[in-house]
Amino acid sequence: MNQLVTKKPEHETIYLRVKEMILFGEVVPGQPVTIHGLAESISTGVTPAREAIRRLTAEGALVTRENRRIEVPEMTPHRLQQIELVRLTVEPALAQTAAGHCNESNIAELERLDAQVDAAIQIGDVRGYLEANYRFHFYLYGLADAHLLRRIAETLWLRIGPSLRVVCGRYGTAKLDDHHRAATQALRNRDATATQEAIAEDIRQGMEFVRQTTVTERASYDPIDTN
Repeated sequence: MNQLVTKKPEHETIYLRVKEMILFGEVVPGQPVTIHGLAESISTGVTPAREAIRRLTAEGALVTRENRRIEVPEMTPHRLQQIELVRLTVEPALAQTAAGHCNESNIAELERLDAQVDAAIQIGDVRGYLEANYRFHFYLYGLADAHLLRRIAETLWLRIGPSLRVVCGRYGTAKLDDHHRAATQALRNRDATATQEAIAEDIRQGMEFVRQTTVTERASYDPIDTN
């Protein structure tokens, strides 16, 4: 009975699946997405696939072009500048607030997630890196208990995630150093300002990789579905 009560509706499950495809770079910038192709690729019906696309378009993760073609938007310098500005405003603030709510168990979980990031980097697991990196940040942000700010941050990650995948495709994972360890050490020291600064520096580094890679290149990608 409890399983029936807690089970997510199908449309929500499919939405989360497609959201993760975008967050973790399974769909790359400029790649067309069709309802039937998406439904086939994740073994679902047309209706939940259509609803997922509708929601993700409303969130800015997908765009509809004049010819009704749906795709992940490509990054431009102007768009990147806006995303970076808001990320550097919202996410360090979330980290600073989270520091005041963080206990030893929370820090241990963040260190566990950071170990997953490091392991993915070492073996060149791009998908694993992107997911573990996301889990680290949003576990931390969740501790802030600031739903609106966290929601803004998540929308921004939907818009930058595909471009981070392009960065990994070009450079691999070997150069993807991060500032997670500095953040967890700051949390252990009960230093909210240092936590904020570590996350801000982590964001700047990632955005600079995107700036160097995706805004100067345009690649051709195969669509999920060519019908």
